[in-house]
Amino acid sequence: MARPRSVPDETVHAAVLALIRSKGEKAVTFSAVAARVGLAASSLAERHGTVAGMIADARKGVWDRIEAATESAVAAAGPGPKGAVALLKALGGLDVPPVAADPDRAAHWRARVEAELALRLGGGAKGREGAALLFAFWQGQVLWQPAGDKTARLKDAVRRLAG
Repeated sequence: MARPRSVPDETVHAAVLALIRSKGEKAVTFSAVAARVGLAASSLAERHGTVAGMIADARKGVWDRIEAATESAVAAAGPGPKGAVALLKALGGLDVPPVAADPDRAAHWRARVEAELALRLGGGAKGREGAALLFAFWQGQVLWQPAGDKTARLKDAVRRLAG
């Protein structure tokens, strides 16, 4: 059976990130990714130029999807404290694999989310401070909930910060 001539970027990105997660960045080669996605290694080389370029494209793809999901969540979240909770709940399902680390984009994304939270918490210095605290609380919640911690609730934290 012939190999496909192309596969979506997301498929290639997923294969690259899976290799990094399981075997480390040195395991990412055109042939290793090609074997996972069913393309010829030369097709990947044409698309990305270098292995480093392919890794960078995979990381960029993750952040592009995160930022698009954030914009959708911002548009859907209503105003006020309830909107802050809705925004963070919508973002709660985002998968940000550690192998997609990009400190500049992460900082920009955090600032974007905190700015939206601050607007919903009343704006000004108090809103910005509350937004920073709420963002940190939410990140802790995202970290600990899979371990079974169900005691911390976003709406309780928002109520304390907005009250």
